[in-house]
Amino acid sequence: MNTASRSDSHRGGGGATGGRNVAGFCADEFEAVRAAFTEQVESGAELGASVCVTVDGEPVVDLWGGYADPEKTERWAPDTLVNTFSITKTMVALSILLLVDRGELDVHQKVAHYWPEFAANGKADIEVRHLLSHTSGVSSWEAPIVLSDIYDTENSTDRLAAQEPWWEPGTASGYHAMNYGHLLGALVKRVTGRPLGRFFAEELAGPLGADFHIGTATEDLGRIATLVPPELPDFDPALLPQDSVMFKTLFQPLLDFAECGTPAWQQAELGGMGGHGNARSIARLQSLISNGGELSGRKLLSDKTIDLIFEQQSDGVDLAIMVPLRFGIGYGLPQPQTAPHVPDGRVCWWAGIGGSMVVNDLDHRVTFAYAMNRMEAGLIGSPRADAYLKATFDTVRGSA
Repeated sequence: MNTASRSDSHRGGGGATGGRNVAGFCADEFEAVRAAFTEQVESGAELGASVCVTVDGEPVVDLWGGYADPEKTERWAPDTLVNTFSITKTMVALSILLLVDRGELDVHQKVAHYWPEFAANGKADIEVRHLLSHTSGVSSWEAPIVLSDIYDTENSTDRLAAQEPWWEPGTASGYHAMNYGHLLGALVKRVTGRPLGRFFAEELAGPLGADFHIGTATEDLGRIATLVPPELPDFDPALLPQDSVMFKTLFQPLLDFAECGTPAWQQAELGGMGGHGNARSIARLQSLISNGGELSGRKLLSDKTIDLIFEQQSDGVDLAIMVPLRFGIGYGLPQPQTAPHVPDGRVCWWAGIGGSMVVNDLDHRVTFAYAMNRMEAGLIGSPRADAYLKATFDTVRGSA
């Protein structure tokens, strides 16, 4: 896939980046984004990263730079991939919305209508929208469970179907950190007969020419950048109540960043946080939302389907990660306390642990995407992500 030349063909103007370690394309009016990205890469704050902005579905910024490995032996290339963690959830949401648009799923229908086993232990009334908005009460697995257990998506999904909800469904969000793709992937498989990763590849990534993978093929593993885990403060999980939603969600199982660099993780179909791509592929796919459901002359989502995203499902402190969040259907909605540089308006967004981020601004038909390999501490955003977001939306909204 010759992605580098494709980005250079869009929107005249712009050109060379000026930084020794930054390459790609940037339209002149987005010079502030290029300057912010170049500063972070050249200073070494970024190890390796990519940033992409689309307007009307077409790239106006497509930049990459730095290194794919901490030893700085391999440059970040136009087709470098990286684990985008929870950005993957937006790809799962896109897959579900595609089925909704085709009339094969209804977000207000009971999950058990499509997946009868899910009705067990008090879950008969949970609706599809509750899974999409992290309000189902099933935010992770009952112990005992270890990280490698979830690679077997069939058995680990059966375990979720047998559990009780941990809070009253629909009353609050509890971030479905690792099992989001298992739950919604079960619906995709029951409706289409295809596993989530295959459906996504055949119906979205492939047709739209996006280099994003839910379950990365063996031949693509060599393109994956090495993650540099965040420096985390010392914390004893035993201090948390063992029966709390927070403990059970974040420690059953515990995410191991070293394990995220193994082929077993990279090839597993983990729709909650195992997708691999880059800013260009994220922006390409998510601009389907900001561009009114149409890309390259193909109308894949109707206005009615896109409107579902903005049906608010929760607004408050999340039970699992303990920060204020607003969820629509499939995406976060603007929340200035938690994500101050995500603009207000008809906007939907989400972030991956360590700093990766995607924002769809439907008011201005703009999508912003960022992916990197040096992770920051914290569950949502980073100072680097904030710098690029601010530069992007100062430009977009200042010229509106």
